[in-house]
Amino acid sequence: MVRAPVMIRLALRNLRRQARRSLLTAAAMIVGGALLIFSVSLGDGTHEDWIEAGVRMGTGHIALQAPEFLATRRIEDRLPAEARAAAEAALTRPGIAEHVVAVVPRLATGGLASSAAGARPAQVVGVDPVAESGFSILDDKLVEGRYLESDDRLAAYIGTGLAEGLELGVGSRLVLTAQDAGGDIAGQFVRVVGIFRTGIPEVDQALVHIPLGTAAAWLGSGADVTTIAVLLDRSRSVSRVQRTLQRGLAGPIGAGELTVLGWRKAMPQLDAAVKVDDLGQYMFQGVMFGIIALAIVNTILMSVLYRHREFGVLQALGFTPRQTGGLILAEGVILTALSGLLGIGLGLFVTWFFFRDGLDISFTWQEDWSFSGVVLEPVIVPMFRAARVLQGIVFVLMVGTLASLYPAYRATRIDIAEAMKFER
Repeated sequence: MVRAPVMIRLALRNLRRQARRSLLTAAAMIVGGALLIFSVSLGDGTHEDWIEAGVRMGTGHIALQAPEFLATRRIEDRLPAEARAAAEAALTRPGIAEHVVAVVPRLATGGLASSAAGARPAQVVGVDPVAESGFSILDDKLVEGRYLESDDRLAAYIGTGLAEGLELGVGSRLVLTAQDAGGDIAGQFVRVVGIFRTGIPEVDQALVHIPLGTAAAWLGSGADVTTIAVLLDRSRSVSRVQRTLQRGLAGPIGAGELTVLGWRKAMPQLDAAVKVDDLGQYMFQGVMFGIIALAIVNTILMSVLYRHREFGVLQALGFTPRQTGGLILAEGVILTALSGLLGIGLGLFVTWFFFRDGLDISFTWQEDWSFSGVVLEPVIVPMFRAARVLQGIVFVLMVGTLASLYPAYRATRIDIAEAMKFER
């Protein structure tokens, strides 16, 4: 019985004998492995940027809301004060607190913004100015005036689209009208203290931030809020923190007062955008490695066709057809494993050495390019993950194994008597 070390030595010897053919195939696999790591690292970095921008503009990595609020967006479907207190207490517990960067209570409602120039639909959000400035990126999008401050009462922070539509500037008066907690129509006078511009039309034309205390008094909601937005240290912590919160808040959740939503459920458009981009990346990699697999099949199959006499000799010396096929399979796996690992290492080095501070694609950029409600940045910072490297290694080995199966099968079908008659 042929031992594995002998099989490996024979496989390495055969690869050396056909050095030019082996090197050409190895080069294709090296380039493929390097491109795999480069594209995956940049793709993960891009997605993390999208998620970070999206959750800061939206409801955070985790949103604590009443079960119906995601669908209705009505103030009637708000978190009671008791559920809010329980949720805020749960966020301070061990296993959760170390992942929490910011917690922001919000009271949101749809309404109407009016001025002497007319009226526009508006999404009015009552916020804690201090907590919100550490959570949202809206204060960084300031173009005129200032963001809300802790001692503000009748103040509003609005987008450029709304300001232009209602002919408003810093210091202008604005009347907000919406349905209050009792079901009546209520109005609130505010004065514009700042104007922002995100580059997302639906945000710039409708979003209005006012102090949370002002919103609560206007809408008669007391200490109730519609959302508690939670910003975590990284998106990969969401599943673990969400499960822990669900266990800790089993009482309010069971009573139908509260639900814990990850960003994928709370922001389905962003989730769809990430999944579509991932699918495109997988399709590209599948096509690329499909071509490489064909090159491997060609290399090894040609090797089989030109080595009939050699295989005949090996079988005459005691090799079984299965061991002959195993030798061919070993050659394919060794070739792809070595070149694939080298390619992955090369991809990691090149990506880290040249692009660790980001790949600037601003030369292809247009101003304020937004996608699925997120303003994209022109600099992509790669994200290196051990899990992705492991996936790459498994993928390369799988490609090498699958590409070697047919040549190995052909090797098992060689007739020893015919193979020994003449050189082929």
